[in-house]
Amino acid sequence: MSRGLLTTTVGSFPKPDYLARARNDLSLGKISRQELAELERRATAEVVRLQEDIGLDILVDGEMERGDMVAFFAELLTESMTIGGLVRSYGNRYYRKPVITGKLHWQGPMTVEMWRYAQGLTDKPVKGILTGPYTMVDWSFDEYYGDRVRAVLDMAEVVHQEAKELDEAGAPFIQVDEPAASTRLDEMDLVSRGLTIVTQGLKAKTGTHICYGDFARAFRQIVDLPVGQLDIETANSGYDLLELFRGDRYDKELAIGVLDSHTHRVETVEEVVAGIRRGLEVAPPQRLYIDPDCGLKTRTWNEAAAKLRVMVQGVRQVRKELGID
Repeated sequence: MSRGLLTTTVGSFPKPDYLARARNDLSLGKISRQELAELERRATAEVVRLQEDIGLDILVDGEMERGDMVAFFAELLTESMTIGGLVRSYGNRYYRKPVITGKLHWQGPMTVEMWRYAQGLTDKPVKGILTGPYTMVDWSFDEYYGDRVRAVLDMAEVVHQEAKELDEAGAPFIQVDEPAASTRLDEMDLVSRGLTIVTQGLKAKTGTHICYGDFARAFRQIVDLPVGQLDIETANSGYDLLELFRGDRYDKELAIGVLDSHTHRVETVEEVVAGIRRGLEVAPPQRLYIDPDCGLKTRTWNEAAAKLRVMVQGVRQVRKELGID
């Protein structure tokens, strides 16, 4: 896997219709939690097969058991968090915002079983994916701490313990998603302190995915975050964020999005190739990873598959041009 321009995804995949119906049926009491879990494993197997068929290098489990990247963990931290009422996010989209109700502490493995299941289905490496402590707190109501710093650092201990479990299970790469990281520039130090706790002592390669926010103004702090890889969205902004890296000295790997995860349109191979070439202007192929801008859960199954096939075709074309295929 040293050839460079390795392909992967940010994490989430669209849920099959049968799984979406099953989650609704569970809420209505029509099926058991065990029946839902069996369908989640079935969907995970389908996601792994799809990624292998497309030819991705580093796989994910697709997050079939996660309804939301924050609520999923909140629902398992039952002694210190609960799920609140509906909150409007934008347009006519609503979600149930988690609430911190007590001192945060790890209660047991939350992602390891599904990671093990997915890894057992393939010889390719499967990433472990967690939501970072800053985003967990930022996207929740705090009814216990009244101290944002203490809440984030305690949450970091929770995420660290989960990361240790993945690490000990053999996860070769652990991605800690912090999409809220660049929204408050005065708290970038807190983001870094949290990630320092999360990644301490891990043997696995570590990375973080960051999207939206004022990335340009927070660039210096983002580049210095205590992880080995930065994963950023670039396709939907015309790759302008890559200009920030031009001429900059940094030793991290860089994963760039060459697919816009927020549009139904399937990119062309030529567009993907052009995006990869932009990335190669700021990072060598051995340190450049190629993926979509964000998770694919808002796309249809066919859209996600079509986009990823184009991405892999583009990467193969560039690898051939560079003589590393």
